[in-house]
Amino acid sequence: MLIAEILRNKGSDVVAVDPGDSVAGLLTLLARHNIGAVVVMHDGRLAGVASERDVVRALDERGPALLEAPVSEIMTAGVVTCTTEDTDDTLTVLMTENRVRHVPVLDGDSPVGIVSIGDVVKARISQLEQDRRQLEAYITQG
Repeated sequence: MLIAEILRNKGSDVVAVDPGDSVAGLLTLLARHNIGAVVVMHDGRLAGVASERDVVRALDERGPALLEAPVSEIMTAGVVTCTTEDTDDTLTVLMTENRVRHVPVLDGDSPVGIVSIGDVVKARISQLEQDRRQLEAYITQG
């Protein structure tokens, strides 16, 4: 399945923060949108990804003062990305090899979505259910 289809089903909203925004503001966005990660944009370009995992790790090291720190201090700058033309199989390998759970989807340099491991699992389950229905129809009509 193409990543474009996953985005069609889940939506292609991209929640973004500026590297100078506070970690507290990041947490507010994550909670408000019920998501696990956002893209970090600087001057219209992808600068990183900031996830709940980044916050937890930094909070353990720095304590509550972290909430006032800028997102740039905790974000993952070496961002793994994909395109709408990649497949869910390719993305699964990419996520596993890089130990990431959220991957921005790019069209050129612009984010057009973000896909989580949960989105990939949901798409795979949906595909398996569709395959099962087709097999059942084939057997019963056969």
